[in-house]
Amino acid sequence: MAKRNLTPKSENMSKWYTQVIQQAKLADYSPVKGCMVIRPNGYGIWENIQKSYQTYLDDMDVKNAYFPIFIPMSFLEREADHVEGFAPELAVVTHAGGEELTEKLVVRPTSETIMYDMYSKWVQSHRDLPIKLNQWANVVRWEKRTSFFLRTTEFLWQEAHSAHATKDEAIKTMYQALESYRMIAEDILAIPVVKGRKSESERFAGADVTTTIEAMMPDGKALQSGTSHHLGQNFSKKEAFNISFQDDNDTTQFVWQNSWGLSTRIIGGLIMTHGDDDGVVMPPKVAPTQVMIVPAGNDDKVINKCKEIADSLKKAGIRVTKDLSTKASMGWKLNDAELQGIPITLVLGQRELDQNQISASIRYNQTKETLLLTNLESTILELLETIQKEMFKKAQAKTSELTHEVNSYNELQEIMKSSRGYIKAFWCESEECEKQIKEETKATTRCLPFISTDGEVQEESGTCIKCGKPASHRWLFAQAY
Repeated sequence: MAKRNLTPKSENMSKWYTQVIQQAKLADYSPVKGCMVIRPNGYGIWENIQKSYQTYLDDMDVKNAYFPIFIPMSFLEREADHVEGFAPELAVVTHAGGEELTEKLVVRPTSETIMYDMYSKWVQSHRDLPIKLNQWANVVRWEKRTSFFLRTTEFLWQEAHSAHATKDEAIKTMYQALESYRMIAEDILAIPVVKGRKSESERFAGADVTTTIEAMMPDGKALQSGTSHHLGQNFSKKEAFNISFQDDNDTTQFVWQNSWGLSTRIIGGLIMTHGDDDGVVMPPKVAPTQVMIVPAGNDDKVINKCKEIADSLKKAGIRVTKDLSTKASMGWKLNDAELQGIPITLVLGQRELDQNQISASIRYNQTKETLLLTNLESTILELLETIQKEMFKKAQAKTSELTHEVNSYNELQEIMKSSRGYIKAFWCESEECEKQIKEETKATTRCLPFISTDGEVQEESGTCIKCGKPASHRWLFAQAY
């Protein structure tokens, strides 16, 4: 059976992306323009990301809480850069309960302000610090151009906000949060990322420093996949939220703050990174279904054995589904499993049962193996681990292929016209050069890459790719989603 007229990814990734999300039942269009409905197959991915990332939050001693979705407009106006940065994307409530509101309410675009108003009440002494809270929530940013997962008016995310007694402690937490994003991307989603610092023009509105993980998609465009910000004292100062405390010497001090967030946007990165012409390809650690079992025929012995295998795999901690229905052919079932990207599909017929074997279709490399039914649980667990590692290696190789180091502006321009990808180039760090490069090539500064977990960068001596002035860092440029 053909893949339901799925446009090959190799021909048109943009069209393939939209089609495969709908055909694999990950998401669908909502009646509300710019929003999407996340279907069980897609939400299952998010649930597994939540479960995995929650362990990192626990390791950082970050507690979960929940704050209102409605924020008084006056709260955003307390930090000038913050309100200016979000103003074009705000959804504002002016009427409620049949009456005009005395003060307009903003539908949460991010929660710094609503959370920090509470922090100002909760922090009195150094003994109240640090505060490290996270919420799993939805946010609204009024986007003009939208795309499933990558950019929608409403999306899901986690946002964590910390307050500290010292700047050093806050900075350390910022880098710790960024490293947790690298781990979730690479270890769980099998997406290679680059950690680094954003330029001044690209940093978060209201932050002193914005750090990021950037992922390279197969079409040569970068995807900002998670950000961790040091907010300094921009929100804690008296004219903002007055989050102050008495230190050991009974001196009034203002807290130092961070925020960091990871959203459903990374699911879009997952789909683009691993998918192929035949559909989605799921890394085992995040796949809603890791193993699908399909019987060949309707023999009772075969059906019962399929049920037995499913039960034993579940007991081993494997996410398994069995399709025993007779409403569709075996070919349709296998095609559907391939389209959805299920890592392993097991097929059992009478012949396999007689030989104490089962046939396995491996999704990521589209190969078939014959496995013994004896100790099948341990065999499947090992196979899933191998698939996870190999998918990451494959994605690493593609990122490496799309990474270039150039020494002339002509080279940068030519690459951006052809293969695109990451370009490592010296930049003098002036906003004028950055602006000109963006206007002429559509490439933006993605980040200044870190060479250590504490934000160390490579110091070099060179000349700016654009103006020729002295430069000390090679920045990462790319066109981006």
